[in-house]
Amino acid sequence: MRELFRKIQPYSGKIFALGLILFISFLAYNLYNAPVEGLDEKFAYLLRKYGYIILFVWGMLEGEAGLVMAGLLAHTGDMNLYIAIFVAGLGGFAGDQVYFYIGRFNKKAVLKKLISQRRKFAFAHLLLKKHGWPIIFAQRYMYGMRTIIPMSIGITRYDARKFALINLISAWAWAAITIVPVWYFGNEIMVVLHWAKEHWYLAIPIAATFGGGIIYYFNKATKKMERRMLDEN
Repeated sequence: MRELFRKIQPYSGKIFALGLILFISFLAYNLYNAPVEGLDEKFAYLLRKYGYIILFVWGMLEGEAGLVMAGLLAHTGDMNLYIAIFVAGLGGFAGDQVYFYIGRFNKKAVLKKLISQRRKFAFAHLLLKKHGWPIIFAQRYMYGMRTIIPMSIGITRYDARKFALINLISAWAWAAITIVPVWYFGNEIMVVLHWAKEHWYLAIPIAATFGGGIIYYFNKATKKMERRMLDEN
């Protein structure tokens, strides 16, 4: 088993991409054939039937939107809160492990294909050197660095077992921090979503402005930290 694992590790990126394509195809097929009318109802049906599977894959992609949906489903009783946190955390853990091993076994290919990201790789190495293991825990909250940091750590000689342990704890914390507040404030969030559905012409620009502002802030903060650390070194 260990020998088989070693053989497939260099192809982890391709396996990940193939699995993602198959999963999206599976969702599209089941969405089209869902025995209900209306796109909203079809999505709701799909989430109720395959909720934990969808959540796991969404966790691998580290998409907070999937975790928000899990929190709402936990609030309505369609998902178990603790299982949702467990599954989402496992998905986040699995995704970062894939990126880690892509870096570890495909160093030359990664640096060649991501040549435009070399500055970010240098920044990630500086973060790891300066802050150590906490950067593994914090990277999920750093805009534009979520895939770069696990890959860059994989390129180094950082202990794989230590990375896996910290990554697992970090992923479960990330899942809990996202899902629990949505579950707790479920009624208030449902009211807002109901209003947004009825007043979509107002909700879309408000959501775009708010979401764009958050992305802009974290992107600017990350770039500012990146410039400062690279200039110091």
